[in-house]
Amino acid sequence: MGRNIRKRRSPLTVKVVAASAAVALGGGGLLYAQMNASAHESNNSAQNYTKAASATVATISCPDVGQKLTNVPAQAKMGVARELANLDKQITEAYSRLASTRQAQANDANFVQNAIVGPLKEKRAATIDRIRIDITRVGGQFNSALSQLAACTTQTANQTTAGQGNNNGGQNNNGGQNNNGGQNNNGNNGQASAAPSASASTPVDVGAGGQAGNGPSAADFVDITKVAPNVLAKPQNTGQASTGSFTTRCGTNQNKNHNTDNVIVAPGVTNGAHHEHDYVGNQKVNAFSTNDSLLAAPSSCQNQSDLSAYYWPVVREQDGSQEFDANALGGGKEGNVGKIITPVQAQIKYVGSPASKVTAMPQFLRIITGDAKTTTNGLANANAHWSCTGFENKVQLTQQYPICPQGSQVVRTFAFQSCWDGVNIDSANHRTHVAFADPASGVCPNGFKAIPQLTMRLVYNLAQPSIVNGQVKNAYAVDGFPEQLHKAATDHDDFISVTKNNLAAKIANCVNSGRKCQ
Repeated sequence: MGRNIRKRRSPLTVKVVAASAAVALGGGGLLYAQMNASAHESNNSAQNYTKAASATVATISCPDVGQKLTNVPAQAKMGVARELANLDKQITEAYSRLASTRQAQANDANFVQNAIVGPLKEKRAATIDRIRIDITRVGGQFNSALSQLAACTTQTANQTTAGQGNNNGGQNNNGGQNNNGGQNNNGNNGQASAAPSASASTPVDVGAGGQAGNGPSAADFVDITKVAPNVLAKPQNTGQASTGSFTTRCGTNQNKNHNTDNVIVAPGVTNGAHHEHDYVGNQKVNAFSTNDSLLAAPSSCQNQSDLSAYYWPVVREQDGSQEFDANALGGGKEGNVGKIITPVQAQIKYVGSPASKVTAMPQFLRIITGDAKTTTNGLANANAHWSCTGFENKVQLTQQYPICPQGSQVVRTFAFQSCWDGVNIDSANHRTHVAFADPASGVCPNGFKAIPQLTMRLVYNLAQPSIVNGQVKNAYAVDGFPEQLHKAATDHDDFISVTKNNLAAKIANCVNSGRKCQ
């Protein structure tokens, strides 16, 4: 049900390079082992610090199989999704193995290769072969090149793609629209080029700290007042522009509806996301949700015709506190630690196109924006923005978290893909059925039509971080896969369109008529 990936221009000067879970597209990851780091230590004045301790690390970059899948028969979809989730689980388990064998690694330079990387390759090869069987037994075509993606390579931490202290946090492009439908321009489906191999036994000093030793680090934060403006002008409206908006009020997840599933990328798999989500809108979203169950579920939205699922990874303060999931998978057992912070505002708005009228979203359309694995996949599919109140029209950060001035709040925004292929409500890699409009003109790619663009603005009250002698005081971070180091660029957001009483058409009509509705 997927489409062939279209090559498009993706100049970094006009594309947002930032990244929910969601989302992970099966099988890509980076392993990170923390040596001798002290996370969540407090000083005698009871101020919480995240140590940026000297560390020895070993990393493993695994090709992202899910991003390479472009056509999976409907009958094979569930089986393939489960196997992609298995690839993620294998990386998580290998990470745990890496972190628990520090002494063995110190004693044997070949330990990581022989005891971790080698066995991981064998497990991945078997899993990829099961994907082949799932696809071919229902008459589908399997790309034999996928069998070459089993092997993982070792890297040092400074060879990772995202979050390496970029001063401006990446370029913003009028609300996060890039012009390549989430793909890069070399036809490799957003897969980062393989980084040079490095011996896993080579010690590297990094500022690690944070989430039980796997981030964030001091380099992941920047004083927003010291960042040059980087927000580009929006495209000019044409005579056919759809200038209205529709706001749906669904709360901020005050009722703490959380889980670590992701029904889009890992249906039927408990803990498929490996991190916690906030849910607003549809209140019965989990790994086992179906279209029918979503239609029958209650909604947190004031407009009870809006049963859409809006969910994103939670933000946590690194204050050393024990959350409800401190000893659970997806929580503390996978490096997601600290106090979960509920946003004080969650604005969900649908807006129009500067170039054309929009068509109503189809029922059960699924969209993922951003990439939970930018640390190893690269920034091709990154699409999230971090800023502060009072700075949103000037600075949008993509690879770093902002340190906001006193009286300013952290703002996290998303602008989803606003072009649809007109046929599919999902695709094999969950990307190619939707695309971003051209950032300069707002025009959708050939073969795509404009739909109302979903935008989200989340505002948080967070203690102000500061960097003191290489340590982060009052650090915060978005939940993610532990091997992705909790970088700001891994942020992402998930959406399933579920409406009744003709609401989808009402949203489109409101946007097309230039009205502001709710």
